[in-house]
Amino acid sequence: MQHYKGPKPSRRRFLSGAAAMGAAFGATRVAAQSPDPLIVNTQPWQQDLGAGVDAAPYGLPSPFESDVIRRNVPWLTADPVSSVNFTPLHALDGIITPNGLCFERHHGGVAVIEPGDHRLMINGLVEKELVFTMEDLMRFPRENHVYFLECAANSGMEWAGAQLNGCQFTHGMIHNVQYTGVPLRLLLEEAGVKTSGKWIMVEGADAAGMNRSIPMEKALDDCLIAFKMNGEALRPEQGYPLRLVVPGWEGNMWIKWIRRIEVGDKPWHAREETSKYTDLLANGVARRFTWEMDAKSVITSPSPQVPITHGKGPLVITGVAWSGRGTIPRVDVTTDGGITWQKARMSGPSFDKSMHRFYLEIDWDGAPMLLQSRAHDSTGYVQPTKDALRKIRGENSIYHNNGIQTWAIDAEGRAENVEIS
Repeated sequence: MQHYKGPKPSRRRFLSGAAAMGAAFGATRVAAQSPDPLIVNTQPWQQDLGAGVDAAPYGLPSPFESDVIRRNVPWLTADPVSSVNFTPLHALDGIITPNGLCFERHHGGVAVIEPGDHRLMINGLVEKELVFTMEDLMRFPRENHVYFLECAANSGMEWAGAQLNGCQFTHGMIHNVQYTGVPLRLLLEEAGVKTSGKWIMVEGADAAGMNRSIPMEKALDDCLIAFKMNGEALRPEQGYPLRLVVPGWEGNMWIKWIRRIEVGDKPWHAREETSKYTDLLANGVARRFTWEMDAKSVITSPSPQVPITHGKGPLVITGVAWSGRGTIPRVDVTTDGGITWQKARMSGPSFDKSMHRFYLEIDWDGAPMLLQSRAHDSTGYVQPTKDALRKIRGENSIYHNNGIQTWAIDAEGRAENVEIS
């Protein structure tokens, strides 16, 4: 073991070293010209006793973070009971979405269900029809997985051109949490699926009676009947006390307040998979059963809701990427609208069918930028431009828009939603 034999550390030497480090990273202000009162003066919070441990039995964010909330766009829908609000992606970091910020999408408002009254039925082409209570489900083996949930209409307003100014509104119909639940296959095995059972129909207990057809292969693969997210019980708006988790597939299939699973030999062709959640092509033909969510990314900062306020110098560009088919090993970032690309730095865990966080640190010279990110997933798929999508699918659809997003940054650091490809 070697021992340090250099000069004895001192406060003066430490501060001078810190100043030199700041200069090395291009800091524009190494030392204050006059004493900063917030450093040299004793502040009120250093003198007054704060709240006690029982002031907030359920912890809440700091009041200085009160603007970090879900927001809606009132003109998108006729009634908030059948509407959507958006996750504030621009204000988050890492990959986990706090439970209170996960976007909401309802078709009949939030169902309020006492867990002791909730039942889950399995019927149809099974050896024995079953009804489970919440207590019954707690006795099955459970698993924990981190997955993204994205509405198929996320970015749907952008099909025909730049519309909404903020990544909360262009990309905020998504969240990423850890789910705890029972593998659906265990419940289906308990009921005994007949050989003719090729599909399931899942139904919610909300006033809309939401239902979707799911092929048996997916049901037996990785679907969960979830009762917790990020370690605590599902929030009512997220399906309390039970919801279906369908990893990598469009959010409309993740039935909340799930009450029934019917096994059948063919799909049901329900409203939400015929007149809705199909992709109308330019020739009038509609693609259906387009379940998987393709690789996608967005730069969350800087962006319209997070302008550059510090001027020239070091700048951290960050965002998130995800794919319904695997992981995201690589994200490219361009500052010049796609003329040149740089490989971003991936940071944090890389889970299957989960969000991934990326960063690119640059030295901004104050020149205008056209910021874009481009995701590569583990299957080799590369996120396309919007023009590339339109050549294949036209502009009639509002679903499955995973085109590259562009933010125009001006010399003042302000950002705006634009389209260049």
